Amino acid sequence: MNARCVSGTRSGRPGAWEGGALRPPPALRSRSKASGVRGGPRLRPAPPHVTRSGMVSPPPGAAAVAAARAWLRVGPAPRPLMGSQGGVGPPGNGGPGEGESGETRKLQEEGRAARGKRRKGKGKAGAGQGGKGNGAEGKPEPPQAKEETGLGAEAGPSAGLGKARERGGSVEEGARRLVRGDEGSAGARKEAKGRGEGKKEEWRVRTGRRESARPARAQGRGGQAWGRLAGTRAAMATAAEEEAAAAREPACRPAAGPALLRLPEELLLLIFSYLDMQALGRLAQVCRWLRRFTSCDLLWRRIARASLNSGFTRLGTDLMASVPVKERVKISQNWRLGRCREGILLKWRCSQMPWMQLEGDSLYISQANFILAYQFRPDGGSLNRRPLGVFAGHDEDVCHFVLANSHIISAGGDGKIGIHKIHSTFTVKYSAHVQEVNCVDCKGGIIVSGSRDRTAKVWPLASGRLGQCLHTIQTEDRVWSIAISPLLSSFVTGTACCGHFSPLRIWDLNSGQLMTHLGSDFPPGAGVLDVMYESPSTLLSCGYDTYVRYWDLRASARKCVMEWEEPHDSTLYCLQTDGNHLLATGSSYYGVVRLWDRRQRACLHAFPLTSTPLSSPVYCLRFTTRHLYAALSYNLRVLDFQNP
Repeated sequence: MNARCVSGTRSGRPGAWEGGALRPPPALRSRSKASGVRGGPRLRPAPPHVTRSGMVSPPPGAAAVAAARAWLRVGPAPRPLMGSQGGVGPPGNGGPGEGESGETRKLQEEGRAARGKRRKGKGKAGAGQGGKGNGAEGKPEPPQAKEETGLGAEAGPSAGLGKARERGGSVEEGARRLVRGDEGSAGARKEAKGRGEGKKEEWRVRTGRRESARPARAQGRGGQAWGRLAGTRAAMATAAEEEAAAAREPACRPAAGPALLRLPEELLLLIFSYLDMQALGRLAQVCRWLRRFTSCDLLWRRIARASLNSGFTRLGTDLMASVPVKERVKISQNWRLGRCREGILLKWRCSQMPWMQLEGDSLYISQANFILAYQFRPDGGSLNRRPLGVFAGHDEDVCHFVLANSHIISAGGDGKIGIHKIHSTFTVKYSAHVQEVNCVDCKGGIIVSGSRDRTAKVWPLASGRLGQCLHTIQTEDRVWSIAISPLLSSFVTGTACCGHFSPLRIWDLNSGQLMTHLGSDFPPGAGVLDVMYESPSTLLSCGYDTYVRYWDLRASARKCVMEWEEPHDSTLYCLQTDGNHLLATGSSYYGVVRLWDRRQRACLHAFPLTSTPLSSPVYCLRFTTRHLYAALSYNLRVLDFQNP
């Protein structure tokens, strides 16, 4: 294949390689004719160097210098100066020199110093390729630097020949100038290397892109030269830090786009507040700024108040202020659709009637005559197996207990009330009733207890007056449940409904007198097993009559406002509400937990937690925005709605 290569001189004249033959410059050819030599001696062309792509390239710059000296017949060639590429090696390797002289290292340092200056100069890239020497350092260089070093290697000889022709010196002087051209090439190499590395540094800083971790492969026939591994790793670490810093920065508002996005943020909040959940979700996928903007709690608050178990009460109070509202709305959809994952937190060998309470990241549960405190793991769906504390003091099983003012107030089957400090070993118990204490409640330093002995009693929580009964109320029926009003002015009792009295009656807390009774059409035996105040004027009740009833004292005390019937005609042992739309109940058969939307009559979802051989009532229910916990006869179950 014929190759034509133009030398790297600034004059742009044809170089030594043209049509595969080495031809002298015109000026030197005229001198040889004058001396009587016709055309002068010709040299055989050096074998062309074939690259990996099949193209023919000129031989290395050092070979061209040696050929020029032989043509000029100037005697033995002087020792060539070592360039930045080291000794001449086999062509096609393209790699850096392994042994570099002190002058070369000095030039490299000067090139690094010139990196920031980025000198402006004209230079045409040559086609020379460096060889591979044998030395001590052997530091790899980027391919761009290698190409520019080849430029300096060939620029030197061409410059020397050009000067000999222009000044008209002798052949020996031309050879000396040729050697000095090698010295002059050092400056060109230094300038080219500094300019190349300066451009590379400027490109890396401007774009912030990460250099490739894969080593660069040099073009050549002698093998593959791997790039700077240490420099690549440092560049990768720097780029990773820059990317992390960019991720931490808040998304900027787009400068260009629809006119809607250029409106003030207050106006955008007003417009977006009319969108539903699906529309806000699509907006979050448009750009990073809209994703951040649509995550604002103000936009999701209205949607959250209409969702199930989103942490907002009916009056608008936020019970879960630490959790983003958008995240709560997302989990709320799992409650509405019944998507959850079931698990077992605790097991016990014999049948129990457990009761439990939640306090922050701790779970308190009764087992026989003990109360155990466990800590939740960060996921909230599992417990640390080792309890944080064990509270004892009753001779028989704990029937009921509450948490109030860093105290645990427990009611036992031995007729005693126990008071335990949560963070100490302080425990006090005193005899309260003749028979077992079925229920207890505590608010504002006042304890109210109900017993099977058909009485309800009021006790102070003050340390100096423990065990002193303030009021004894004759209910004339067994008391199964009790609750104190949030206003601390009254309390309600739920009885077995074995007499001619209503099972729900409200008593004055200060005087112990009967204020009113709720309902008038309870069938006999429709005892109330659980009752709770939702607000000072509203409360919920459930029991043997298989109904959940919602009472509003402002409307009527004779008839409930709303009621929900258990579909399988099972006794309802317990209930729990989120204070807004969600209602959960526990049935007496097969451990069935039902979820209700109080805006509907029908049940949303039912979760049977036991099978036929181990049929058990659900004795107690508690839930958070992410999990629901159900206490059964043999284990404690959890329904995880965050990770269904």
